[in-house]
Amino acid sequence: MAGQQRFFQLDEQWCIVHIPERPNGFALFVIGDGDHFVNERTSFWLEHPTRRQWLEEWLERGYTVFSSHLYGRHWGSPKAVRLARQLVYSVLKSEIVNSRIYLVAEGMGALIASQLLSVMPRQMRAVAMINPCLDVRAQLDHERDHPLMYRRMVKEIAFAYGMKEEEVPEAVPALFLSPHDVPVIVWQLSGVSPYPFALHGRRYEQWMKATNRHVRIIDELPEKRPQLAAQIARFFHQHNELP
Repeated sequence: MAGQQRFFQLDEQWCIVHIPERPNGFALFVIGDGDHFVNERTSFWLEHPTRRQWLEEWLERGYTVFSSHLYGRHWGSPKAVRLARQLVYSVLKSEIVNSRIYLVAEGMGALIASQLLSVMPRQMRAVAMINPCLDVRAQLDHERDHPLMYRRMVKEIAFAYGMKEEEVPEAVPALFLSPHDVPVIVWQLSGVSPYPFALHGRRYEQWMKATNRHVRIIDELPEKRPQLAAQIARFFHQHNELP
């Protein structure tokens, strides 16, 4: 892969920064789904063929791409949000990039993205969400019909949030929402997501209509997945001229 890679730790969580050969001056924060990982020598996005293709596309276009393990299956926990915020400021300090970043969030990574849009919207230039999970409580209720998945999700949430399993059904958060004017596109790939569109992407769009006219939904067929990185890059390029 062209360019350089730098691995480091924040709060004992491995992080990675990919530095392109010809930087365009913009940083792109990738927050993956539940199977995302970063360790001391590689990451999910380096190992997965399609994600690696996306990563190479963005590096070729000059984006400085960074990511973190974020405690694994975090389900949008407060400590994962704090670490994500800390990582953003760390990269802005260490790399020569614009102070407003781009964000790509896949699956449960959107739980982090939606909260970053709340706590640091002025650092966000534009956001791309892919098959997002945006409402933990709605997803947990959805899994009640699948006992094995439900029990697994309860255990993961309890661990991520530092609570007892019996507390999860009542304490788990609902949709993370806060008014902002950051451009957001939700790419929904038909039939390939464990997060029902009606519970997440569509509900987010409906709520945001009143406050942000820059939120859009794009439905895509699964076979279009390889072209997704180029579509996202074109979306981001439209906002390169923002202050």
